[in-house]
Amino acid sequence: MRVIYCCTALLLLISIPRACEGGNILVFPSEGSHWVNMDILLKALHSRGHSITILCSSKSWYIKDISSSYNILTVPVENPVTQEIMSKMVAKLIESEQGALSLSGFIHMGVEMFSKFVDIHRTIGELVTAIVDDKLLMRNLNESKFDVILADPCWGGGVIVAKYLNLPLVYNVRWVITADAHFSIAPSPLSYIPVTGTGYTDKMTFSQRVTNVVLHIITQTQNNLMAKLVYQKITDKYLGPGYDFNELMTDADIWLMRVDFVFEYPRPTMPNVVYIGGFQCKPAKPLPQHLGDFVQSSGDYGFILMSLGTFVTELPADMANEIAAAFAKLPQKVIWKYKGDRPAALGNNTLLVDWMPQNDLLGHPKLKLFVAHGGTNGVQEAIYHGVPVVGIPVFFDQYDNLLRLKDRGGAKILTLATVDKDNNFLKAIEEVLNDPSYRTNMQRLSRLHRDKPVKPLDNALFWIEFVMRHKGAAHLKAQSYRMPWYSYHSVDVVLFLTGAMLLVLLTTFYFIRCIYTGMCKRKVKRE
Repeated sequence: MRVIYCCTALLLLISIPRACEGGNILVFPSEGSHWVNMDILLKALHSRGHSITILCSSKSWYIKDISSSYNILTVPVENPVTQEIMSKMVAKLIESEQGALSLSGFIHMGVEMFSKFVDIHRTIGELVTAIVDDKLLMRNLNESKFDVILADPCWGGGVIVAKYLNLPLVYNVRWVITADAHFSIAPSPLSYIPVTGTGYTDKMTFSQRVTNVVLHIITQTQNNLMAKLVYQKITDKYLGPGYDFNELMTDADIWLMRVDFVFEYPRPTMPNVVYIGGFQCKPAKPLPQHLGDFVQSSGDYGFILMSLGTFVTELPADMANEIAAAFAKLPQKVIWKYKGDRPAALGNNTLLVDWMPQNDLLGHPKLKLFVAHGGTNGVQEAIYHGVPVVGIPVFFDQYDNLLRLKDRGGAKILTLATVDKDNNFLKAIEEVLNDPSYRTNMQRLSRLHRDKPVKPLDNALFWIEFVMRHKGAAHLKAQSYRMPWYSYHSVDVVLFLTGAMLLVLLTTFYFIRCIYTGMCKRKVKRE
């Protein structure tokens, strides 16, 4: 009898459909901090039984050759994107920020930076070419029967590979090449949606709205130019001349957007955009012993954490010394992620480290302040743990990220041009430490961020698996990206209606004129 019950139970278990069978996922990632949060997503997918394969350069500086969570297919390339290239570019930006540039110098700097970005994307184009031209690799990829490709559209190669392999596409996204992804997919009224780089909030004056429109035109022109110079050529070569790269880029099934509306200003969105801001955040784990001992030695004063991100490995000597001297005057202990030469003014209360468990340190109860560059990951972790911020933005979206915290009362912002002048750095640190409103406001944001029916990471996993189960999400994709700009903005309709109205008015005028002329002629004849 017991055997019968066991067999019955086994049959029932077999007959119950599983929520999601283990799928086969292909990944085309980016490097740097973008890979850090992609890695978190991939490990979570692996824990749910999915098989993951990563396509990357053989000279990737972040993606390790061996992992228990995924298979890695490395593709040899001659000119990879390296950390040295990115670090040199950032160092040049810091140098330019410190000095006052003339108009000609500013224009020259802008052209030079755009040229460097084109070179970086050309290396991504070379990677795509190497992948598609490798017949053995492509045969293996086709035979692997992938269910979906997961990509970061900051690099434009993933969408080309997805289309070539005819796979559904999911984005882990914040940027599309050089522009905020929202502007590529969702209605974006420039009257209250600030363009990245303006440093504006959603409350703009007339002159700010003018600047916002001008910068939007410049940004979109750069984005389109980058696409044509690099990715359209590859699209024509491998997919045929009938495909427009910009249209392909916006044709993803699901956009996992790495922001939420606790951080982002309210704005229109689309059905296939899923907000997963802070998905990488989690409760703090115990610190390594050397860091734990250092933090505990801070006593009631607590400690300060400083990190300027993946690419800022060092600072100019005068700036580093000014920061070190300011830290030395504080009663708090300081943990500073810094790989440059040891600053001469470094105090005994400051510990320099090459690497640190940032999330665990941000979640420590003794942490008083986070000095950050304003990258999306660090900003989201600061919100999650309710930690006030002193921001030193370096480039791209960092100032705008920090501005959103400042606008909500949780951050103080310094510029690279002023951080080492007139004790500005020390004054900013002391203001945020001594004014309790900064911490109160960040803790309020933390409560809002955490108060959700579904955790951001679980939401991301659900929608990836949704695309795998249904072979895409075409029913969520609007037709807007397939429409030419004049149809999207109804310019043709406006012209047609204007023409029709003018025709009616002219016809009416001509008719009245004919009647009037006829009546006048009759009157003349009678007289």
